[in-house]
Amino acid sequence: MHTKTAVSVVIALVGLGGSLAAQAQSKVELWGIVDVGVRHTNNEGAGKDGLTKMIGGGMSQSRWGLNVEEDLGGGSKALAHVEHRFNADTGEKDATAPFFQLSYVGLQGPYGKLTMGRQWNVLFDVVTSTYASFPYSPYMDAYKPELGMAAGARSSNSLKYTLATPSRNWVGTLQYSFAEGNNTDALARGAQSAAATAGASAAAARAAALTSAANIASTTAAAGGAANVPAYVAAQAAAAGQAAGAAAVNTYAQANIPSVAAGALKQVGGFLRYSENGISLGGGYLRTSLPGGSDLDAWTLGGSYRSGPLYVNLGYGLNKIKIDRAASGDIAGLIRNATDLAIVGSMWSGQTNGGFQPGDANKRQMVKVGFGYQITPQINAGLHYFHAKQSGGASGLYNGKANFMIAAVDYAFSKRTDAYFAVDHTRISGGAGMEIDVASHARTRTGITAGLRHRF
Repeated sequence: MHTKTAVSVVIALVGLGGSLAAQAQSKVELWGIVDVGVRHTNNEGAGKDGLTKMIGGGMSQSRWGLNVEEDLGGGSKALAHVEHRFNADTGEKDATAPFFQLSYVGLQGPYGKLTMGRQWNVLFDVVTSTYASFPYSPYMDAYKPELGMAAGARSSNSLKYTLATPSRNWVGTLQYSFAEGNNTDALARGAQSAAATAGASAAAARAAALTSAANIASTTAAAGGAANVPAYVAAQAAAAGQAAGAAAVNTYAQANIPSVAAGALKQVGGFLRYSENGISLGGGYLRTSLPGGSDLDAWTLGGSYRSGPLYVNLGYGLNKIKIDRAASGDIAGLIRNATDLAIVGSMWSGQTNGGFQPGDANKRQMVKVGFGYQITPQINAGLHYFHAKQSGGASGLYNGKANFMIAAVDYAFSKRTDAYFAVDHTRISGGAGMEIDVASHARTRTGITAGLRHRF
């Protein structure tokens, strides 16, 4: 019995060896980052208190992934990549993101690389590869103002074609992403129905109350005054109905816009970069067609220089929303515009990506400048400054400026394990709506972050 088992094992191992030899030209790589930090910020919440918490990603967001390559011969290969991001402090996935934040398959050969799936968009690609904030980490995950200008950074349903020279001193990429699951037609019809129902009942109640008051007043009123009462009652009833309708639209939108905003967006764009002798220059453009009919045009341009331990970078980004403000005159137009502004607001808001409230503004610009220096083989330091300007708001409440600064130092225990310490500061000025978040209404905030990161 034992002899038969031993023979079976040997045969199985021989067969496995043959199988592995046949697949020797393929590569499957499991990799990941586990990063946990402690972060303290001031001016948090209604009481503007200090907040200290553990975060599952300070310098980098914790993640694991699989890279697959299969040699197809003739200098060509097949590619596949999946990447899951999670909060290492709790072990849970990011509640605002899909399980796999990147998931694509592709082919690479002498004439370029074609990839399909959920991928980094061209704005993120050109900034991180050409003028990233820090030389040892593209940005600090706990405080990354540059990502607020990247139109979401990732794109679902995306096709990307990349072509590079053999030395890779020239690299260019084109991107097209398909829209899916975010049409606003059904949303507009639902909002109209909610407004009509709420508006009619509110108008009737208001009209009844005003008619009773008018009847009492008309016993002593002059004939001319009494004759005008019905018109006054009708106008007030209509106003009451309009207000109730607007409230109903707002309630309906709050409940239903997120499902539409979560759909994939149609995008088209590209980037071009040049890198040689320590100098890198690049620029990119991406148009995002929003589900309500508006467009978001995003541009970026910048460069960097490396010389020995020194790294300096400079960049510019612009986001411009082309929205049909005249469409807000009816319920359908109002809901379309609200949906589009909600989507852009999710890209622009959030203190971790240097966000502040967008309100009715339709343009945001940012300039970034910084440097890094490798003090010793183990110690890297960096300082970065960002200046943002928001404009285009008809009310003026959300027109203003923001300044962001971050200083960080990183100590490498080994090639895979490092510790970091960073201090950041945000200051916002301008219209009354210019604030970091609606909970605190704060215009300034300072953060201190310390953590440990391991890469495998």
